[in-house]
Amino acid sequence: MKKYTATQKIGLALVLMIVGVTLVGLFYTPYDPNKMNGLSKNMAPCLEHPFGTDNFGRDILSRVMDGAKTTFIIASATVLIGAVVGTIIGAITGYFGGVVDECLMRFNDVVASIPSILLALLVVSILGVGKYKIIVALGIIFIPSFARVTRSEFVAQRQLDYVKNARLMGASHLRIIFLHIMPNTLPILLPSLAIGFNNAVLAEASMSYLGLGVQPPDPSLGRMLSDAQSFLMTAPWYCLAPGFTIILTVLGFSLLVER
Repeated sequence: MKKYTATQKIGLALVLMIVGVTLVGLFYTPYDPNKMNGLSKNMAPCLEHPFGTDNFGRDILSRVMDGAKTTFIIASATVLIGAVVGTIIGAITGYFGGVVDECLMRFNDVVASIPSILLALLVVSILGVGKYKIIVALGIIFIPSFARVTRSEFVAQRQLDYVKNARLMGASHLRIIFLHIMPNTLPILLPSLAIGFNNAVLAEASMSYLGLGVQPPDPSLGRMLSDAQSFLMTAPWYCLAPGFTIILTVLGFSLLVER
């Protein structure tokens, strides 16, 4: 049975805490996240509103719970797209090599050489803003990283004895790729998924902060930080909850995969 280090246990505790709050947010929030109250604008943290209220009188705790849910959904979908497509590309190029490898990986290198935010802005400018469009934009950005990781593992594995034995026994290429080699790449892919999730959380928050991700009135952690920027002096609590939620999420997953 695998033993977790003290650092990994701290990371696991943080991840479980954030995931727990997010799951609760799927079914319950103390208030309607989008309900405005003109009499409660910029209210400081109190028993009624533990994290205070924003400039529209909306409960910040409720909006953070709902915004964390949105961020998790977008980050998970982004990593899923990047991991599935990138793993398939990396598996094909790493296993077959040759011209297929050169063509696909050179294209992969071109995409990877473009700054991620710039590429996301380009895709968003074509597709438009919105929750689902930002998933597609970020998913495309994450493909090259997963493709490189998978390719390097397949290049190392394809000449090993168990792969040669499978070929001698008449196993098809697809069977060798998905049933023989792919399971042996999981120890490398799993940490990449956690790192990719962290990057997806930060990317989504950055795009929403710039106004290109989740659109109002739907809450988003990045959008909340952007809105709170104008109230740092008068209502500093506005930025603390979404900011710390992002920090704890990224920190938790980083510590969890640390060796």
